[in-house]
Amino acid sequence: MINYLDRVALSITVPMIEKDLALNAEQFGIIFGSFFFGYAVFNFIGGLAVDKFGATLVMGLAVGLWSLFCGLTAVATGFYSMLVLRVLFGMAEGPICASANKMINGWFPKKQAATAVGFLSAGSPLGGAVAGPIVGYLALAFGWRPAFMIIFAIGIVWMIAWFFIAANSPEKHKKVSQEELKLINKMKEEEVALETIENQTAHSLGYYLKQPIILVTAFAFFCYNYILFFFLSWFPSYLVQQHHLDIKQMSLTTMIPWIVGFVGLALGGYISDKIFKLTGRLLLSRKIVLVVCLLMAAICVGLAGTVSSVVPAVLLMSVSIFFLYVTGAIYWAIIQDVVHKSRVGGASGFIHLIGSVSGIVGPIVTGYIVQSTGKFDSAFVLAGTIAALGALLVLFVIKTPRVTMKASQA
Repeated sequence: MINYLDRVALSITVPMIEKDLALNAEQFGIIFGSFFFGYAVFNFIGGLAVDKFGATLVMGLAVGLWSLFCGLTAVATGFYSMLVLRVLFGMAEGPICASANKMINGWFPKKQAATAVGFLSAGSPLGGAVAGPIVGYLALAFGWRPAFMIIFAIGIVWMIAWFFIAANSPEKHKKVSQEELKLINKMKEEEVALETIENQTAHSLGYYLKQPIILVTAFAFFCYNYILFFFLSWFPSYLVQQHHLDIKQMSLTTMIPWIVGFVGLALGGYISDKIFKLTGRLLLSRKIVLVVCLLMAAICVGLAGTVSSVVPAVLLMSVSIFFLYVTGAIYWAIIQDVVHKSRVGGASGFIHLIGSVSGIVGPIVTGYIVQSTGKFDSAFVLAGTIAALGALLVLFVIKTPRVTMKASQA
């Protein structure tokens, strides 16, 4: 939640910063994309760090550092200083998802992994939802610079609380009783899968990264992120420029897709786990959700660029974000399903590295389109086309085993 509050803060304040620092759409596209130069590289490096040092330490340090760099946005004086700060911000935030995935791996059995990831990740759209009115109010009341300093303080408070509360596994948490620990371990021991990954000798990380299922999952996550970061970076500016909303109206309107996305992300892992219980086919359950929902998200975002009024645009974007976020837990659940637990951090970092390239490309391409044409319609259609391609690749490339397990055993 904290990371999306920090990310969305810049998008909400773009109209103010553009005037204050004399920046145009193309420059802001580069600024948005620069975050992901650092973020993409440190997704992978952060994943390796998580495997070596543990999720608790890496996550806590990451939150503290990214909050610092987000706060320093308040002292930016122009294009280049903003660029450097966003790269540093992205580097600091890079390890977050690998850390979260590693934490889930330590606490939950695989049959509950997608549900756990879904509820954990639901904090992202919730952060996006509250960012609109909070940052909008702070920026209007005090200016955009003080708004970033307040966000910095929130992150530091969270970091301190994290180090007091978190632990890498139930065995290391002081508040977990022996009865709870026995129950957790029993659930893990009773897991049924086509292959019991925990009992296998771990392959090298390179072995997993060459598997078609990992490569296609990474590209699907690239497509997912293309829509997400297009929406996160440019939808507030789209509402202001295309539909002439003021800052207050825009900051409230952007809440709607984020809230709908929150519901979708919380439901996605649960839906996948339910399909697994019905079919006994783990990868099939992930594949069904990924193909159907990514395709629906693609159709809706493409259509959103063709409407001429704000209500259908927000409605279509909300539906797109809902379906997009239903898939949000699936990418990481696939990693839990097919990768040895000792390689989960590295594999998660690789998926995020590939996925985050869209965060570089998408905002920059969108900024170029808007600066060149003065419109957003082509950018919406492009986002939908890319996501549709991802859905089709998952459909035709990811193969699911035909042997089924009894649902009662799942």
